[in-house]
Amino acid sequence: MNELSDTELLALFRKEESRHYAFNLLVKQYQQPLYRYVRRMVTDHDEAQDVLQNIFIKAWTGLQNFRGDSKLFSWLYRIAHNESLNHLRKLKRGLFVTDEKVTERLTATMQDGEQFSGDDIQRRLQAAVMALPDKQRSVFTMKYFEELKYEEISAITGTSVGALKSSFHIAVKKIEDRINREMHGLSGTDQTDRIANGLNEH
Repeated sequence: MNELSDTELLALFRKEESRHYAFNLLVKQYQQPLYRYVRRMVTDHDEAQDVLQNIFIKAWTGLQNFRGDSKLFSWLYRIAHNESLNHLRKLKRGLFVTDEKVTERLTATMQDGEQFSGDDIQRRLQAAVMALPDKQRSVFTMKYFEELKYEEISAITGTSVGALKSSFHIAVKKIEDRINREMHGLSGTDQTDRIANGLNEH
């Protein structure tokens, strides 16, 4: 079945007899991209599934009042963005540890899943992304991995395009510096040039 437009989905959802059907279509349409994003933010599969469930619970309760001021995609992504950041904040409060310790815990679960597969340089990239501050990692994930446009990310986060560009480029510099330090004296410059070129293409 072809994906329905926002207008078609909302029209079905607002009819009581087709509400559950419409919501099931929405979940099928958006669960994969939302899971990819959340998994890159929290890394652990089970925790990502919990966050995803919370996202769709909030979507179910909020969709009736959705006015259509933004795209459904942006609205759902905004919920995912906020829920992921909330999950990470709760994790830090619950563990009573430093950000570095939380990063270590999250990075330790990276290998479990196709989102974090790849060669050595890709794994180093993914580990470097995990070391970014949460909001910066969110912006980097949306721009680099999900290939969203700055305008789309702005609609999701409520941050100006200029601030997003600055945040992304700061993240790129941090990642390049970390990978350069790790690779120095190990594999020469080809690997770091490769990752730097990939980052700067965005």
